[in-house]
Amino acid sequence: MIRLEGVHKQFDGVHAALAGVDLEIARGEVFGIIGRSGAGKSTLVRLLNGLERPTEGRVLIEDMDVAGLAGESLRRLRRRVGMIFQNFGLLSSRTVFDNVALPLRIARVSRAEIAACVPELLARVGLTDHGAKYPAQLSGGQKQRVGIARALATGPDILLCDEATSALDPETTRSILSLIADLNRELGLTIVLITHEMDVVRQVCDRVAVLHAGRVVESGGVAEIFLHPRAAETRALLAETDTQAEPAAFAGRVVRLTLHGPAAGEPLLTRIARETGVDFTILDGRIGRLKGAGFGQLTLGLTGGDADAAIAALRRQGEVAA
Repeated sequence: MIRLEGVHKQFDGVHAALAGVDLEIARGEVFGIIGRSGAGKSTLVRLLNGLERPTEGRVLIEDMDVAGLAGESLRRLRRRVGMIFQNFGLLSSRTVFDNVALPLRIARVSRAEIAACVPELLARVGLTDHGAKYPAQLSGGQKQRVGIARALATGPDILLCDEATSALDPETTRSILSLIADLNRELGLTIVLITHEMDVVRQVCDRVAVLHAGRVVESGGVAEIFLHPRAAETRALLAETDTQAEPAAFAGRVVRLTLHGPAAGEPLLTRIARETGVDFTILDGRIGRLKGAGFGQLTLGLTGGDADAAIAALRRQGEVAA
């Protein structure tokens, strides 16, 4: 649905915010773009809705070159591309109802249609009873829900989320990500999620691209990127959120086990220990979920019993690096 081909973006003819980005984003997926501040993430998202034009290359939405659009054709595109901002972007002098209705009024939708549409949008984001309130009366999570309702007002195909959870506490972040996942599943929206937080990508994204100094250094499925990172920048970003350390010296065989999917929730070590007589020591590791599927990466020490048989059994369930 979205394709970037050799995209460069320079400011003042000198500073390269993007330097040769190639990406493809499929219809209906949640695609994460992750990187540190200054990596080019926000510039990239502004190219997708025509707020910026590439210096070189093409930005295509369903084979339509965004840079070639102007006037009414550009306005039609922007109605198809909803945007959620980090700082919410609400008008403090307008009620929640009026903030959500704003894009409809700009599009000259009738009062009767607005009166029917806005309550439905508020219900979808869980704010049915908040239409008459002002932004100052809302929590951060509620403000972001208003922003999401407003982004949905024109019935977009694509939802761009620019650091949409970075101003929120962890619990509120989880609730907003759950809402975004529901919108993707129920409305079939293609969602592009810009973030610097690995946990955000881990929770909701199908695929991810890692951006560094204006370039895509790695991209692929979330499980592939998180469990088998190749680029140094990806490993560095993961290291900032993980607490794994080098295991201490161990007087036995040491292997690293990676599990993803149903096997991550099974009592493998207990069963294999019973079958092979091997004692397992967990030297290091992490467990969690990637887009709802369990995963585990464990550094295991093996002593006693038939270690070769135990390692072979582990390989039948996951990936083992000795």
